[in-house]
Amino acid sequence: EGNEPGDTMKITYRELLHKVCQFANVLRSQGVKKGDRVSIYLPMILELVIAMLACARIGALHSVVFAGFSADSLCERILDCGCSLLIT
Repeated sequence: EGNEPGDTMKITYRELLHKVCQFANVLRSQGVKKGDRVSIYLPMILELVIAMLACARIGALHSVVFAGFSADSLCERILDCGCSLLIT
């Protein structure tokens, strides 16, 4: 479920696994490896869950910064965690 009432999406576990594996490969191709830190700046959408699970799959740490934060707040969180990639 998303933020808006009626904003829903349904997928199977197989579809979710496929999307997570695809995105994990994208992260690897960008040089993300086990132990790296990744910031995720997305609203409540399916891609947020996929990004979090893909990070976990390759052993990268993730920090979720919800899309309501300002650019300054996002910058502070990126610098604090020393992330190597921002997903937006």
